[in-house]
Amino acid sequence: MKVTFLGLGVMGFPMAGHLKRAGHDVTVYNRTSSRAAKWVETYGGTAALTPATAAKGAEIVFACVGNDDDLRSVVYGPDGALAGMSVGALFVDHTTASAEVAREIDAAAREAGLGFLDAPVSGGQAGAENGKLTVMVGGVEKDFDRAKPVIDAYARACVLLGTAGSGQLAKMVNQICIAGLVQALAEGMHFAQQAGLDGAKLVEVISKGAAQSWQMENRANTMLDGKFDFGFAVDWMRKDLGICLAEAKRNGAQLPVTALVDQFYARVQKRGGGRWDTSSLMHPLTNP
Repeated sequence: MKVTFLGLGVMGFPMAGHLKRAGHDVTVYNRTSSRAAKWVETYGGTAALTPATAAKGAEIVFACVGNDDDLRSVVYGPDGALAGMSVGALFVDHTTASAEVAREIDAAAREAGLGFLDAPVSGGQAGAENGKLTVMVGGVEKDFDRAKPVIDAYARACVLLGTAGSGQLAKMVNQICIAGLVQALAEGMHFAQQAGLDGAKLVEVISKGAAQSWQMENRANTMLDGKFDFGFAVDWMRKDLGICLAEAKRNGAQLPVTALVDQFYARVQKRGGGRWDTSSLMHPLTNP
């Protein structure tokens, strides 16, 4: 299939690579053109200078950029993807953004005779590189059925959850759950250190019981070692939690723990840890 991928950050770069390795004809665009050139050098394919040019002739246009404004910048205007797409093509957005912008772009796409899916992902950089992302999708079933076999190149799970915006709402739930869990894990590991327990042995045993989680199995020992260079950054998490808290104001949800953990991440940022991974919630506990 002829496809386009817009945005070649730590997630988009390997995701687009999986599409190329799956045999698709891939054209890429990135705001920093040297990054696109590096992708072409790594995987082959073609780089374009604008989203519109990249999208010409594509059956599916994928995007994975930073936030709502970044997304709008590659979608709209004479150089935006919608301007270059042919009637009947499909836009799939993997950005973690607001449900509001998903519904907005869905309406614009439909007016232009295009399909749209909001499809944020979970699994971090490792999941993108290993082709094992979880994809939460909002849109209509016919568009989902068309996109899923292509998305499967980098996904271990891909599920349609409802109409446009539902994928973003599901990703918000994902981030809410992770935020509280990582804080609890950080407090548990800090408590273990203060109590004089052998952290590695502790994790070995409690990870086999009800306390088990992906975060525990993958981040507990690095937390204990004070190492926080493992993927999803605090700056990105704060962006995501901001989206969650804004949506909660609109729908009336109560998120007291999420709001508190967001402030703990703000403390990490003030310490210069904006690019540390999310398990760095341990740092303020061990370095008060």
